[in-house]
Amino acid sequence: MKGMVINMKKRIIWIVLDSVGIGELPDAADFGDTGADTLANTWDKNNGLNIPNMIRLGLGNINKNNNITICDNPIGCYGKAAEMSNGKDTTVGHWEMAGVYSPRKFPTYPNGFDKRIIDKFIAMTGIPGVLGNCVASGTEIIKKLGREHLESMMPIVYTSADSVFQIACHEDIYPPEQLYEMCRTAREILVGEDQVARVIARPFVGNYPDFVRTSNRRDFSVKPDKNNILENLKAKGYDVIAVGKIEDIFAKSGVTEAVHTKDNQDGIDKTIEYIKEDNSGLIYTNLVEFDSTWGHRRDVKGYGLGLEQFDERLPEIMESMSTDDILIINADHGCDPTFKGTDHTREYIPILLYGKNIKSGVDIGIRETFADIGQTIGEVFGTDKLAIGKSFLDSIEK
Repeated sequence: MKGMVINMKKRIIWIVLDSVGIGELPDAADFGDTGADTLANTWDKNNGLNIPNMIRLGLGNINKNNNITICDNPIGCYGKAAEMSNGKDTTVGHWEMAGVYSPRKFPTYPNGFDKRIIDKFIAMTGIPGVLGNCVASGTEIIKKLGREHLESMMPIVYTSADSVFQIACHEDIYPPEQLYEMCRTAREILVGEDQVARVIARPFVGNYPDFVRTSNRRDFSVKPDKNNILENLKAKGYDVIAVGKIEDIFAKSGVTEAVHTKDNQDGIDKTIEYIKEDNSGLIYTNLVEFDSTWGHRRDVKGYGLGLEQFDERLPEIMESMSTDDILIINADHGCDPTFKGTDHTREYIPILLYGKNIKSGVDIGIRETFADIGQTIGEVFGTDKLAIGKSFLDSIEK
């Protein structure tokens, strides 16, 4: 039967290029993001990019009205998807692609967190107080308050335009496990009307003024609805292997094995290691540096270099795949490094697909929701249907 499981060794390798959006959504103006186009603007500002492998998959064929090179005979399938949910952040984006609709926007705190929240946080953790409590860039706030943090032992608390409660601590003052415990406490406090999408641990090291954030970041997310593709695959007995911050985004929901990563290259290395192992089901990877290192910092040169470095590793990923494996590459939102401010941008996400047993050169069009990806994965493995999304498997399978 078409779309049903024949071989338990069948796998999806699902790679999220965090924040690599592909043009403003129709409602971008409501989010202040008119004109955002992460991919095209990065291409233009760098006078083109050396990304031949993504071009061969069909990346330039998705939006033919920009300068990205079009491939006459793409070896992959390609398209883009709109976001149905109310948001433009990591949590909402990943949840939707897994089949979870988020109609309610998570709360944000443009003037810092209410006194009642901070007071409760201080009382429950036993810390001497907090520094910051404002909207800030993570790298800038540790530069500004890091020395005072070392002297006072007060954690640095800050937020952004996203629904996040971020805690930055020097690892010599509060080792990562102590910082994670603070985050768990904050997660307990931030419920109901204050239920932010994520509490984020932001450890750093070094001496003033040369503080550096470490790879010990952890995200403590709200748990998603149980009807998501990860849970459905796990219920069928498949592996759900989370690489990078996937485990944190889903609060471990549906995950059978997880590994955190230091950077994009480490994420690619870990993904390839899992591809070469004996497993079945889903290998789900998030490559966060596009967002955290280059997008938010509006580093357009770094963003372009990051895309080129990923593209350089693509053949290695593809050559590691078995005959029945399918590779899916997409984003979760935009974070245009050429745009105003430092926040995410409300954009379509690109979708690229490749596999020896799927067609080539198929345009899957403009999908109405990110959840079409999750619904397609579900059909590949014969899992229960998700609440939202339409599968495009019929269009791409041979």
